[in-house]
Amino acid sequence: MKTTYWIGHTLFRAASKAFFQYRVIGKDKLVQDGSVLIAANHESFLDPPLVGIAYDDDVHYLARKTLFRGFFAWLYPRWNSIPIDQDSPDMSSLKKIVKILKTGHQVVVFPEGSRTLDGNLQPGEAGVGLIAVKSGALIQPVRIFGARGALPRGSGRLRFHPITIVVGDPVELTEEEKKVKGRDGYQAIADRIMNLIAQIKHPSEEESTNG
Repeated sequence: MKTTYWIGHTLFRAASKAFFQYRVIGKDKLVQDGSVLIAANHESFLDPPLVGIAYDDDVHYLARKTLFRGFFAWLYPRWNSIPIDQDSPDMSSLKKIVKILKTGHQVVVFPEGSRTLDGNLQPGEAGVGLIAVKSGALIQPVRIFGARGALPRGSGRLRFHPITIVVGDPVELTEEEKKVKGRDGYQAIADRIMNLIAQIKHPSEEESTNG
């Protein structure tokens, strides 16, 4: 299983650098050991591997359960993908994610749930807040820039477009946040996570602001 993962990791990293001028800003901020909930915005179908190849070790992903068909039913588990129903996530899937985090692994999640249509950030979903609270994992905010330009939602054609991953500072939930319960409490955590992502700026934006 590890061999299949690393073949995919190596090939996608090489292709991303060659075709998308892929780069990671703030790689030194990545927490690559222990329980980490990697929270990123969702621009494109390319997002999971784009975040994954920023890491030097293997990470786990969430994937729509409808993708686990035919050949991909064999491949996706070997790429550390966890099937989940986007329309109505069940507790068994959420518990599996929490279990993986509690065993000291890193899991990539997209709090928005679905890919953006216009490039703007969308509200986070309460389920991500639940995972953060129940796992007690460190939260690693990451923002993807350019993936929508390379492969926007609804398109089946790749474009040669620069893609940049910008890493934010890792954050731990407060003791009060770790005790929240109920949908409203989990939604508040999801909102905070989306705010962490929103605070991450593209280097060009920071340069124009500072200039």
